[in-house]
Amino acid sequence: ESSWQWPEVFNWLQTAGNVERHEMYRTFNCGVGMIIALPAPEVDKALALLNANGENAWKIGIIKASDSEQRVVIE
Repeated sequence: ESSWQWPEVFNWLQTAGNVERHEMYRTFNCGVGMIIALPAPEVDKALALLNANGENAWKIGIIKASDSEQRVVIE
């Protein structure tokens, strides 16, 4: 969540409805929408292209091989 911005409508809804953050995620689809996985050297170019064409795009993480049995790490 720290790497992307909620659409303003979610901020309004949370404030107007006095809804806790956890409940917002539980009840509404507050996700990023669509994710595109790219090779690291292509990220800046893709972000520039998407943002220049009116899309809200952010780098939200990386994909890497696991060093352990744990498969998903959310920081």
